[in-house]
Amino acid sequence: MSTRARRAPAKKALPHPDLREVPVSLVLRALGEPLRLGIVRSLAQSEHPMNCSSFGLSVSKSTSTYHFKVLRESGVISQFEEGTSRYSELRDTELEQRFPGLLTAILAATEDPAGG
Repeated sequence: MSTRARRAPAKKALPHPDLREVPVSLVLRALGEPLRLGIVRSLAQSEHPMNCSSFGLSVSKSTSTYHFKVLRESGVISQFEEGTSRYSELRDTELEQRFPGLLTAILAATEDPAGG
C-alpha cells in the first residue's frame, strides 16, 4: 500500500466577465427569471459555495446548466469545478461595488402575485 498522501482535486475556475464591462440590463435580465432568482436567493443565504446539484431544481440537468451559465455570463455568479463537481458562489461584493444597492433591493423584494 502506498504511503503517498492524496492530493485534493484542484479547483478550476470557469470564465466569468469583468463586471466593469457588464451592463445593468444584462444583470436584470438574468435576475428576471424566477428559477435564476431562486438560485441567487439560495446563494445569498449560503456562507459557502454551493454544489450545483444541491439546489434541488425541478428542471432537467441541461436546463439547469443553461440557467447557471446565464447567471455566470451576466456576472451574477462565479463557478469553479473541483473534481467532478461544479460549485457556484454569488459575486455579491463585486455586484455591490458595480451596482450599489441593486442586489440588496432585488433580494429584499417579495413577489407580488397580482403583478402590481
